[in-house]
Amino acid sequence: MADLHTRGAATGTGDRSRPRAVLPALCATQITGWGTVHYAFPVLNPQITADSGWSAGATTAAFSLALVLSGIAGLRVGRIIDHRGPRTVMTAGSAVGVAGLAVVALAPNLPVFFAGWILAGVSMAATFYQPAFAALTRWWAPDHVRALTVVTLVGGLASTVFAPLTAVLADHLSWRGTYLVLAAVLAVVTLPAHALALRAPWPPAPPAPDGTDADPGTVARSRPFVLLAVAFTVSAFAMCAVVVTLVPLLLERGYTTTQAAWALGLGGAGQTLGRALHAPLARRTGTTVRTTTLLALGALTTAALAVTPGPYGLVIAVSIAAGTVRGNLTLLQATAITDRWGARHYGRLSGLLSAPATTAAAVAPFAAALLAVPLGGYPKLFGALAGLGLAAALVAMASSGRTVRQADPSRPNGLTELHGRTD
Repeated sequence: MADLHTRGAATGTGDRSRPRAVLPALCATQITGWGTVHYAFPVLNPQITADSGWSAGATTAAFSLALVLSGIAGLRVGRIIDHRGPRTVMTAGSAVGVAGLAVVALAPNLPVFFAGWILAGVSMAATFYQPAFAALTRWWAPDHVRALTVVTLVGGLASTVFAPLTAVLADHLSWRGTYLVLAAVLAVVTLPAHALALRAPWPPAPPAPDGTDADPGTVARSRPFVLLAVAFTVSAFAMCAVVVTLVPLLLERGYTTTQAAWALGLGGAGQTLGRALHAPLARRTGTTVRTTTLLALGALTTAALAVTPGPYGLVIAVSIAAGTVRGNLTLLQATAITDRWGARHYGRLSGLLSAPATTAAAVAPFAAALLAVPLGGYPKLFGALAGLGLAAALVAMASSGRTVRQADPSRPNGLTELHGRTD
């Protein structure tokens, strides 16, 4: 029975009833939340700095602070969802997001602007992928991979929809007016969707893949969990740095801004392809093999970008390949906890796993820009990032052990011991 459950968790073959409105609602809220709170900022930031006189460094720091806070706040959000379900926290998160965008839009000075992004960071923690993944993992178990794939495929269109929409709004309104419109869109779509579609009873968590109930504190302190967190953190830094520095790399090599933008955009299309391919990959590989392979492929595609000056078609192909790996990595992290330790404490453990990775991704743009000069240019920066990606793969390979909670009569209160492997 444990083997059957494990296979269902990995491949999405469950036959359990679930609230039908949840998946379409979360698809709508993910594309809207990411589009209004996250992807609108890079489109509007040049207009913000030109109009307000604030430096681009200061406004970007406010946005990065929101990303860091989202990782920290996600720790508490995960615990709440584990015990009470997602409805209250995601609905409240939507309201906080609307308030945050309104404060950003009306900010008379930088401190208030920062305050708005602090609210936005809390909203990200309560409404973005991690809480949505926690909801789908519990409601869809053991068919969660298919549901996670659908919501990430749709969520991946957020930039495609909202970056152009934000640009059109900014052509007719000020950046402040644009943010107020986006706040209204966020309110109209996400508040009722979270409040009404997430009302279904919160089901008990399914058993862990091995039939045991791993203690979350023991899991979080275990060597496999710590190594996995390190691997994902290093990989997140490298992957985010690659995305934000791909355009400067191509400009340094003589490509036009339009050519560089197309390379970046088609890499984003590759992410959609990668997410679509993850379920078949999960059916054919074990957790450690899949994790190590994808992180190694991330390093390989980064190295390929470092050593491929042209022709342009080949650069595009490598960018798409890199995007395909990134798309797989999103679902790899979404399923990492369930595949190893079950879904009972998914929210708490997922928050602990993703918080350092989110922080690393937030600081990556600044760090990459600082490192490019002393390293001697963007090709050498990409070489260094490829090395980090390889290191992440090696760490992931060493994380193959797993934490299992078993009673030990020789210890007080039946304390646990660590043993076993995932593959």
